[in-house]
Amino acid sequence: MNIFDLYLEKIIKIVTLASKAKEIEIPENLNGINVDIPPVQFDCDISTNVAMVLSKANKKAPSVLAEQIIELIKKDDKEIENISVANPGFINIKFKNSFWNNFLKNIISNNKSFGKNKKTNKKKYLLEFVSANPTGPLHVGHCRGAILGDVLSNLLSFNNHTVTKEYYVNDDGNQILHFSKSVYLRIREILKKEPFPKDNPDLYPGDYLINIAKNIIKNNKNSKFDNFEKVSDNLTKQSVEESIKLIKFNLKNLGIIHDNFVSEEEIVKKKEVEKVINKLKKNNFVYEGKLHAPKNEKSADWTERNQLLFKSTDFGDDKDRPLQKADKSWTYFASDVAYHNNKLERNYDVLINILGADHAGYIKRITSVVEALSGKKNKLICKVSQLVKLIKDGKPFKMSKRKGDYITVEDLINEVGKDATRFIMLNRSSDVELDFDFTKVKEKSKDNPLYYVQYCYARIASVFRHLEINLISDVRIKKYDFKFTEDEIKILKKISEWPKCIELSSTRLEPHRIPTYLYELASLFHSYWNLGKDNPQKRFINQEKKITDDKLVFLKVISNIVKSGMNIVGVNVPEKM
Repeated sequence: MNIFDLYLEKIIKIVTLASKAKEIEIPENLNGINVDIPPVQFDCDISTNVAMVLSKANKKAPSVLAEQIIELIKKDDKEIENISVANPGFINIKFKNSFWNNFLKNIISNNKSFGKNKKTNKKKYLLEFVSANPTGPLHVGHCRGAILGDVLSNLLSFNNHTVTKEYYVNDDGNQILHFSKSVYLRIREILKKEPFPKDNPDLYPGDYLINIAKNIIKNNKNSKFDNFEKVSDNLTKQSVEESIKLIKFNLKNLGIIHDNFVSEEEIVKKKEVEKVINKLKKNNFVYEGKLHAPKNEKSADWTERNQLLFKSTDFGDDKDRPLQKADKSWTYFASDVAYHNNKLERNYDVLINILGADHAGYIKRITSVVEALSGKKNKLICKVSQLVKLIKDGKPFKMSKRKGDYITVEDLINEVGKDATRFIMLNRSSDVELDFDFTKVKEKSKDNPLYYVQYCYARIASVFRHLEINLISDVRIKKYDFKFTEDEIKILKKISEWPKCIELSSTRLEPHRIPTYLYELASLFHSYWNLGKDNPQKRFINQEKKITDDKLVFLKVISNIVKSGMNIVGVNVPEKM
C-alpha cells in the first residue's frame, strides 16, 4: 500500500470531477500534482501541492484555492482527522487511528509486494559497471562503483525490471602489453632468478603478479619463456585470463556476479569498429579534420594533422573527438563506440554506465555517440562514483596502483567484512566523496549505521524467538483495532515512506536512499524499544510473557522492511548479535 500514490489518485479524481461540475478549472496536464512526505515541522502525515498547481488556471491565490479543495476532500474521505493549509498553499492531511489500522492490515496481507514501484512499465536494463583494466586485482577505487552498480541492479530487479549486469574487459591496447611484459619478467624471475626491474615506470610491480606467473608456468610446463616476442600472444591471453579470474574472485567475495564479460579485443578482431565507423559515416557524423592543441599542451609542442573525427559537438560536447591515432590504429574511444553500438543492437530499453571519478570528462562524448548511433531514440545514462578516502588509525591511507602498495578489495573485506564494505560504500550519494573509516565501521554503536540497522532486526528476532514464533512466517491477526501512541504513529509514518523511498531510489538511480531510510527507521525503533527500560508497560513482552497483537504486527512489519531493504543492499540480517 503506497499511501502517496493512493492519495494522489484520490485528489486527481476529486479535482477532475469538480472540473466537470464547473467548480474548478484544471489544465490538460496534471503531472505537476504530487503527494509527498511533509516537512518535520508540520503535524501531518502527507502533503499535496494540488492548489499551487491549479492556482493559475483558477486565477486564485493557492491558499484560497486550497480551502476550496479541502472541502471537496472532506466530503470524499472519512479517515482524515485533520486537514489544513500551510503557506504558500500546501494542503496537509493527518489521518485518524482507523486509517493506520487499515494500513497495517493491508501491508501485512501484501508483505511481499510492499514497497515495489508499480507505476513504471517493466523494462530491459543493461547495466555496465566496474570495467576496470584486467591488469590486477580490484582496489578500493573500484569498490564503490562495483557496489553502486550491483545495488542498482538489485533495486531495479526488485521493481520487476529485467537487468543484465555487464563487465567490459579492456583487453586491448598498450596497458595490456605492459601487463603481459610484467608477467613475463615475473616468470623470468621465478625460473631464471632474474631480478624484476621495479624502477621501470611502464611495468606493473605488484606482488600479485607472482601468483599469476606461477599459474602460467604450471599450465605451460614445456615452455622455456626465453623470448617475449615468441610467447607474447599466448602469454597475453593467459595473463588476462588469470587477471579476470582474480577480478571475478574479488567481485564474488563482495557479493557481485556479472552476467556478461565483453572483450574489447574481440570487438576489434570482429571488425566491429570498422562497421560502426561506416555507420557513422553514412549518417555524416564523421569527417577528416584537425584538432587544436589541448589546453595543457603548448601549441609549439603540438602537431596538427588530419585525422578521423566524430562530430560530438553536434550533441553538446566541447570539441569533436578523434577515432584514429597517428599510426591509423583505432583510439580507445573508437572501440568504445563499437561496444556501445553492440549494446544498442541487443535492444535494451535503458543503458546505464557506472563510471569512476576519473572518467567524468568522458561522459559527454560517449553519451553523444549513443544519441548519434540510435538516431536520438536511445540515451545512455552515466552515474559517477566519486573517490573513497580511506582512514586508518585516524590518518588518511593512500594507495598507488603503479607501486603495488594499494589496498585491494580483498584487503578491505578481510579487514571489515563484506557487509560493512557494501553498506558503508553505499551510505552516501555516489556523486560526493566518501570517507571510509576502518575504526568506525567496527564499532557496536549508533555511529555505525550497519550495526544499528542489523541490531534492529536482531532485537525483533529475539522477541519472536522468545515467544517461539517463526519470524519468517506470516502474522495472522483477526481484529485490527489498535490505539496507537504518538511514538507508534511516528514509526507508522516512517513505514509508509518505504514505497516512496523505493520509488525515488529507482527512478533517480540513487540507491544510497535505502541505507539512509533503514537507519532512520532503526533509530525510531530503538528509541521506541528503549521506552520499555523505564516503563514496563511499554515493553514488547509483558510480565505474563505475552505480546499484544499491535506490537506483534509492528515488529513483523519493521522486520520485513529491514530484511527487504538489506536484501537490496546485499547485506545480511543476523537474528543474533
